[in-house]
Amino acid sequence: MLLFQDGTQDPLAEGLAEEKTLSIIELIQSGGLGGQLIIALLFVLLLVGLYIYFERILAIRAASKVDSNFMNQIRDHVSSGKTDAAQVLCAQVNSPVSRLIGKGISRIGKPLEDINTAIENAGKLEIYKLEKNVSVIATIAGAAPMIGFLGTVIGMILSIFEISNAGGNIDMKLLSDGLYTAMTTTVAGLIVGIISYIAYNHLVVRTDKVIYQMEANSIEFLDLLNEPI
Repeated sequence: MLLFQDGTQDPLAEGLAEEKTLSIIELIQSGGLGGQLIIALLFVLLLVGLYIYFERILAIRAASKVDSNFMNQIRDHVSSGKTDAAQVLCAQVNSPVSRLIGKGISRIGKPLEDINTAIENAGKLEIYKLEKNVSVIATIAGAAPMIGFLGTVIGMILSIFEISNAGGNIDMKLLSDGLYTAMTTTVAGLIVGIISYIAYNHLVVRTDKVIYQMEANSIEFLDLLNEPI
């Protein structure tokens, strides 16, 4: 502590000694009940988004695992007329590609156009399974910032209310509560929105890769049926 000769404390040192730090928890608590409710809602949305993201990532990763020798085995079975063996192989391999090929094998003997239609319909079902609940993350990505901005508006309303009621004596403590609500909810909404947006786009990219894989193997299977015997 710095003291002058008269025993008084240096004002600069006193200001440094009184410097306050604010943790995240204290910041949320300072936002009032309205801000805390909005922060809690955003936290729940974040948990929901993360749960769906990791659940979908695991499902997409499992769907993308296809043995590189799978189509060669299908080609050998179909070329040899062993459609039953090909069906058994498709049943043993639990993946969207195997289910599409299995659907096509079950239609062998019918016109090629009918086989193609059956594969396309099965493909739409597989895509629907891959994209399950992904739209929820997109909704969170768009809604979270707006919920945060709602907290901003509430906080500003509280601040203006305090100013109007204070007359000429503005209580900075009460005024700061409204500003805390405004700022913390905005930041929280943007954080949740950014995380959800990145998660959604990552899932879309990973899903597209599986779809391209399904299309490529379906085309290879149709080309196999088109080969002259």
